[in-house]
Amino acid sequence: MIAEPDGPEDRLRRFATIWSRAVFPVTSTSATRPEFEKHLLPLARRLSQALAARTVDTDEGRAVGAALVDAHCTDPEALTRSLDCVDAYLVLYCGGDGDREDLRSRSARLQHAMAAGFAQALRERTLAEQEAIAQAALKAQGVVAQALHATEARFRAVFEGAAIGIGIADLDGNVLQVNGALLRMFGITDQTMRGRRVQEWTHPEDAPQTWTLYDELVRGEREHYHLEKAFYRPDGTVLWTNLTVSLLRDADGVPQYQLALMEDTTERRLLNLRLRYEATHDALTGLPNRTLFFERLEKALSAGEGQRFGLCYLDLDGFKTINDSLGHAAGDRLLVEVADRLQSCATAPGEMVARLGGDEFVALTTGPDTESEVDDLAARIMNVLLAPVRIDGRELTVRGSIGIVEGPAGERGPAEVLRSADITMYRAKSAGGNRFELADPEADARAITRHGLTTQLPAALDRGEFFIEYQPLVHLGDGSVRGAEALVRWLHPQHGVLGPDRFIPLAEHTGLIVPLGRWVLEQSVRQAREWRERYGKDAAGGPLRINVNLSPCQLTHPGLVQDTVDILERTGVEPDALCLEVTESALIGADDDLLKPLRRLAEMGVDIALDDFGTGYSNLANLRRLPVSVLKLDRSFTQSMQQFPADPVDLKIVEGIVSLAHGLNLAVTVEGVETGAQAEQLRILGCDTAQGWYYARPGPPERLHELALVDATG
Repeated sequence: MIAEPDGPEDRLRRFATIWSRAVFPVTSTSATRPEFEKHLLPLARRLSQALAARTVDTDEGRAVGAALVDAHCTDPEALTRSLDCVDAYLVLYCGGDGDREDLRSRSARLQHAMAAGFAQALRERTLAEQEAIAQAALKAQGVVAQALHATEARFRAVFEGAAIGIGIADLDGNVLQVNGALLRMFGITDQTMRGRRVQEWTHPEDAPQTWTLYDELVRGEREHYHLEKAFYRPDGTVLWTNLTVSLLRDADGVPQYQLALMEDTTERRLLNLRLRYEATHDALTGLPNRTLFFERLEKALSAGEGQRFGLCYLDLDGFKTINDSLGHAAGDRLLVEVADRLQSCATAPGEMVARLGGDEFVALTTGPDTESEVDDLAARIMNVLLAPVRIDGRELTVRGSIGIVEGPAGERGPAEVLRSADITMYRAKSAGGNRFELADPEADARAITRHGLTTQLPAALDRGEFFIEYQPLVHLGDGSVRGAEALVRWLHPQHGVLGPDRFIPLAEHTGLIVPLGRWVLEQSVRQAREWRERYGKDAAGGPLRINVNLSPCQLTHPGLVQDTVDILERTGVEPDALCLEVTESALIGADDDLLKPLRRLAEMGVDIALDDFGTGYSNLANLRRLPVSVLKLDRSFTQSMQQFPADPVDLKIVEGIVSLAHGLNLAVTVEGVETGAQAEQLRILGCDTAQGWYYARPGPPERLHELALVDATG
C-alpha cells in the first residue's frame, strides 16, 4: 500500500501529478509526461497560494489559465480536464484545515478565473495567427489581381493551408473562391458556396454598423473593417465568427475584390456565456445575483424621462433560527423554495427578482406606472410566502419584511436606492415583521444619522467630547439641595450638543455603554468629592449625593461592582454619597444573578433608586425583594398637578405609592416638577425629594453650588 503524502509540499506534488496525468493525453507537446508535470508544479503552487490567501486573487487564476495555453494545452478538452481536476483535488490536497465550504467557494472562483484566462490567451493567440495570415494575404493581393503572375502558387499555399476561413468575392458580392476551412465552418460544399452572395448572409444579431461598413468598403472608401458576426448554417445552427474584410486593389490602385478572413468563435462564445451566467447568477437558487441586479438597477435608474422604478427589498424573518435549529442544508432548501416562489411573482415585462446574499432578496419593476405596480408586487410576494414550506417532514412558516422604494428614474444612484430600501426593510422588521413599509426620506436621514453617530461614538469618548450636566435634587420639606442627578451630554462637532436620548441607545446597542458609563460614574463621583470639600454636608447632615444612571447592559457587566469600588476608593468618597438609578423595566422579572451585584452595592452603603417607577408592570410585590432604597416616581403620574386643582385620581395614586414606599422604608423622589403648585401638592402628599425645571434645568456643577449656597444662607 502506498502511503499518503504527509507535508504540504508532498500534497502539492501529488496534486500536480494527478493534474498532469489528466491533461497530458490531450496536450500537443514534445515533452514527456514527467517533464510536463514539472511544468505544472509551479502552476499548482500558485493555485494553492491563491486558495490560502486572505482575499482570493482571481488574477492568479487567470494567469494559470493563460499559462496552460503557453504550454500548448489549447484543446478545449485540456481546459475541461483541468477545471475538473482543480474542482476535485485542489481543496483536498491544498486546503489545509480551513473551512471547507469557504474553500470550495474560493476554488470555484479560481476555476472561473482560469477559464477566463484560458479563453483570453487562446483568443490572443488565434488573433496573432490571424494577423500573420492577414499580412500574408495582403502581401498576396497582387497575386489575385494578376492571376498569371508567378507568385500565385505561394498565395495558393497560404489560402488552402490556413486554419481560418478565407473567402474572395467581387465588389458586387458574388463569392468567387473559398478555402476548405471556411467550407468546414459552414458545413457546405464548394459548389453551394460559390452560388451565394455576400448580401444574403444577414443575421438578426448583426451590429447596426455591419452593412454600413460593408458598403463603404466596396465603394473604395474603406480599406478594411473588423467585427463579430453571426451566420446561419444550412442546418439552422448559428456560426459565430471574428470577421475581417479587406479591400484588394489592382496594380493601379483600383478596387477589384474583397477578402474575408473568418475565425470560428462559437465554442469560445458559449464558454464566455457560461462564465457570464455563473458570474451573474446565484449558484444555490439560480436567481440573478447582486452583480446582475446592480446592472439592471443602474439601467433602470438611467432610463429616459417619464420612466420610473419600484424596488422591494425582502429579508426573511427568523431565518437564522431555522439555520441554527435544522442546519444549513435545511436552510438552503428553504431558500431555494422561497426563490422559486418569488420568481413566480415577477412575470410582467420590466420585473425581475434577484438574491443579494443570505436570506435577502430584491424584486425590481420598471415602467411609467410603478407607483401602483410596486405595491402589487410587494403584496404578491407576501401572499406567496403564506403557504408553509415542508422540509424533512416539518412544515416551516415563512415570513418576510419588505422595504419599498419607488420614484422617477434619473434622480438617485443604485447605492442610494438600495440603502434606502435596506433602511426601510429594517424599519418594517422593527415594527414586528411580516409586513412591508414605504421608504420615508426623513426616516432614512434619521437612520443614516444614527449610523454615523454609532460609528463616531468610540472616537468621541477618546477625544473627550462628552461632558456632564447636573440637575439638583431638592428636599420638599425644607427646600434644601440634597444632591444632583448626573446627565451625560455629547458635544458633537457637527450636530452640536446631543442629549442622552440621541446616543445612549446606540451606546447600549454597540456595548460602548460600559466604558462610557464607567467614565460618567468616575467623573460624577469626583464631582461629589469636590462638593464635599467645598460645601461639607447637606442640610440633613449628610454628604451631597450624586445620582448616576445605570443601563441594563451595565447591570449585566461582570465588572460593575469592582469598577464602582475602585472609583470610590480612588476618589475617597463614601458609598452613601452615591445613588445608582436603575429603570423599573430593567428589573422586571430579574433573577437572583441579576440582582446579586445590586445587593452587594447596597450592602456597601450605595443607594439604589428604582427609576421611572410606574411605567413598567409596577409589580409592587417585587419591591421587597429588590435591593432599592429610593423610588423615583415617573412624571406621568404628576403632570396633572401642575395646575390647580389636580386630578383626584392621580392624587390618590401618588398618595398610595408614597404610603407604600414609606411603609417599606423607601424614600420617594419625583421628577419633572415644573410649577410651584405641583411642588406644594407633592410636599403635602409626603414625597421626599424632587427635581425639575421649577428648581433648575440641568447645567454645570457651579450652578448647583450657587443653589446650594443660597439655600444654606437664605
